[in-house]
Amino acid sequence: MKVLQISNYFPPHIGGIEQVASDVCSALEGTCEQKVFCFNHEKGDAEDTVDGVQVVRAGCFAKVASQSLSFSYGRLLKKTFLRFAPDVVVFHYPNPFGAHYLRKLLKRHPACKLILWWHLDITRQKLLGKLFEGQTKWLLRRAARVVATSPNYIAGSAHLTSVREKCTVIPCCANAARIAADAAVSERAAAIRAAHPGKILLFAVGRHVPYKGMEYLVRAGKLLDDRFVIAIGGKGPLTQSLRELAAGDEKICFLGRIPDDELKAWLAACDIFCFPSVTKNEAFGIALAEAMAFGKPAVTFTIPGSGVNYVSLGGVTGIECPNGDVAAYAAAIRTLADDEALRLQYGRAAKARVEENFTSEHFVQNVRALFAEV
Repeated sequence: MKVLQISNYFPPHIGGIEQVASDVCSALEGTCEQKVFCFNHEKGDAEDTVDGVQVVRAGCFAKVASQSLSFSYGRLLKKTFLRFAPDVVVFHYPNPFGAHYLRKLLKRHPACKLILWWHLDITRQKLLGKLFEGQTKWLLRRAARVVATSPNYIAGSAHLTSVREKCTVIPCCANAARIAADAAVSERAAAIRAAHPGKILLFAVGRHVPYKGMEYLVRAGKLLDDRFVIAIGGKGPLTQSLRELAAGDEKICFLGRIPDDELKAWLAACDIFCFPSVTKNEAFGIALAEAMAFGKPAVTFTIPGSGVNYVSLGGVTGIECPNGDVAAYAAAIRTLADDEALRLQYGRAAKARVEENFTSEHFVQNVRALFAEV
């Protein structure tokens, strides 16, 4: 069997979709011949090999409304498709630009199976969503199976409920390598704790974009007293405005982009993991699952139709707050800070939930079962 994955990007360019595409490659290792097609984060076309899988990258000249654009994409995808002759295509949605060219190829090759890996609805760019409505419906009809990352997302998506009989739930995973802590990580975590004696450490990480909700965490921080330290990792378009919003609040520190081992150290060191995403653009929350794997209770918002509230269960693995309610978010943090036993109880439940549902082993089993079915 030959499997062609079409992703927006692919490692070393890292994001949620890219991580899932990489995890699919790992899950299928040794079972089939694989190739990946994606955009290049630079202008030129390129080919390389990542963990034994050939990756073809189409040079990108611009990005509009989160959609990458490429002059060479269509020609390069056609060339890759015809030479590789895949039996199965895994298309990571949304990617309207890529879907335009894939649709032409699939019409000419009806024997090729399509697995539509549905990461999220197009919600923020409403005009784009309407413009590509016909294309999206065609993909859903053509797909042999549609993968959703949580049952919550199926229930909350009009597109997915329309093809519920085709849907398979495969949760993202807390990748084993990303949650493995060695002695060096433990030492660094101890150093972080020692640098903040007697403090309750809050940690959040993610791109600084609107749907990640970091603004709400900064505002909640203003309602907390000085026994807290709020460490925020990541960067993005909103970094400067977040710094300005946090000005004068000495509890808050911005860590910038942090390497994997430093991320693990902060996850090990923190008392509470803050995950303040506020829209369905946060379809699952891989970073949330990784923090839970470290035994950390989470504070989240209620996001209708998102998998966030499937990953972390309110009153079981953490506290869930009304969406966008800064006062409630601060109150939840204080509740966990004041009750160490509750923090430990939720932390243990969080770790158990990951071990029972979101490990690499579960992901491999689910992916292989899907391909056996297709």
